[in-house]
Amino acid sequence: MKLTYHGQSTVTIETNGHHLVIDPFFSGNEKATTNPDDVKADFILLTHAHADHMLDAERIAKATGATIIATHELATYLSFKGLNVHPMNLGGQFEFSFGKVKMTQAFHSSSIIDEEKQTITYMGMPAGFLLTIEGKEIYHAGDTALFGDLALYGAHHEIDLAFLPIGDNFTMGPDDALIAADMLQAKAVVPIHYDTFDLIKQDANAFCEKIEAQGQTGHPLAIGESLEL
Repeated sequence: MKLTYHGQSTVTIETNGHHLVIDPFFSGNEKATTNPDDVKADFILLTHAHADHMLDAERIAKATGATIIATHELATYLSFKGLNVHPMNLGGQFEFSFGKVKMTQAFHSSSIIDEEKQTITYMGMPAGFLLTIEGKEIYHAGDTALFGDLALYGAHHEIDLAFLPIGDNFTMGPDDALIAADMLQAKAVVPIHYDTFDLIKQDANAFCEKIEAQGQTGHPLAIGESLEL
């Protein structure tokens, strides 16, 4: 299984002939190295509706016919655009052709903002994902603050790899992400949601050194860099 980090919270997964994209944000990220028109996708997983997590979802879904997995409100909204969707909600899980998806809670917000009309449309709760693929467990936290139930995920799941936000300001920062990693008992951690904007600048290498110091493996992946799991 090949996992590639594309900046912000965007991750692609290639597994057994399937292509997954989590939180596609390519065209709006000046540091991204991938053109969304070149992205292969069978499934698109969205943690929430903010533009820096779903800006290219519609574009990729229309080009590839991919199924979008998202919370009920967000999935329904995207179905109105003629896209293929699979709605879920927090705590639910479903077995897909590529593996199992469990939708977890996240402490954040979720909305679509129209700057021109000056409107904000609520899109339900934000989420994270626990994925079981090829016998491995992968956790993508989405945008979240630190919360106690992360310890439950760690106690009841053998998490091989966790994608955790470290940007601070809008999500948990490095200190809280270290606590989260420990609570999750994740074997390895990839920091996400940092450096895209000035407000969320962080040192991923320094964070991963602290991850290593607490007995876990840290992967400060560069944009476009992959790892095998």
